[in-house]
Amino acid sequence: MPLLFIVLRLICLVCVLSAPVTAQPALRPLNFIYGPDPLQKLDVYLPPHTRNAPILFLVHGGGWRFGDKSDAATWRHKAEHWTKRGAVVVSTNYRLLPAVAPLEQARDVARALAFVQKKAPLWGAEPQRLVMMGHSAGGHLTALLSADPALAWAEGAQAWLASVVLDSAALNVPAIMQTTPSYFHQQAFGPDAAIWAAASPYDRLTPVAPPILLVCSTRRSQSCPQADGFAAQLSSLGGTAQVLPLPLSHRSVNEQLGLHPDYTDAIDSFLTKVGFWSHP
Repeated sequence: MPLLFIVLRLICLVCVLSAPVTAQPALRPLNFIYGPDPLQKLDVYLPPHTRNAPILFLVHGGGWRFGDKSDAATWRHKAEHWTKRGAVVVSTNYRLLPAVAPLEQARDVARALAFVQKKAPLWGAEPQRLVMMGHSAGGHLTALLSADPALAWAEGAQAWLASVVLDSAALNVPAIMQTTPSYFHQQAFGPDAAIWAAASPYDRLTPVAPPILLVCSTRRSQSCPQADGFAAQLSSLGGTAQVLPLPLSHRSVNEQLGLHPDYTDAIDSFLTKVGFWSHP
């Protein structure tokens, strides 16, 4: 009898161990084309249920020359975190150097934004309850459109709630180009001072800029000083800007968002403050 009992226990244990584990469903994007170029595409990640949902609009980095909407560091932890909370998350591509310069890249991002806002009701989302978020070069493009929203409006975009710039050290382009520009800066902005100013978020700041949160890495020499200068200039124009310095690497500022609890909580606090979750 004890032997039979042991055999039955072993059979039960095998059954339990071999039972299928219910996994969380993988996030699969909807793919859309917003322009004729092969890079003018975007991915949309929907929450389980959408009704009057806000939109988080992501712009990848890559030195204005590389990067893609499908890079895991750009979307994965962010989409996993915010779709669970009920937001639609969009990750967009745009044309790159050497085909187009940063100012035209910003116009691509604006065209993608206009497309998303037009389609938003079909996804159960609200077109103007949108926050734009970009990292590195994508942070520069986000800051550029936010500093002077008329650039986006000219491409058919509507006003959006706020923007989050993730560790861009290219907010004041002339200041960079006149000191120690990197190879990427030289390739992106060239030798013409007029182009520097035209593509400089700091130089294009207007009072109609939406609220902006500037996340900066304290491990980089120019990131936080650029963020502080940009925030001070916007505040002097009557706008709203906040700087969040973090002891994270440039890469980790992007990768850890949605995963790192304190960092993600700080972003969530900003989103709540600007009305991201507040349906009118």
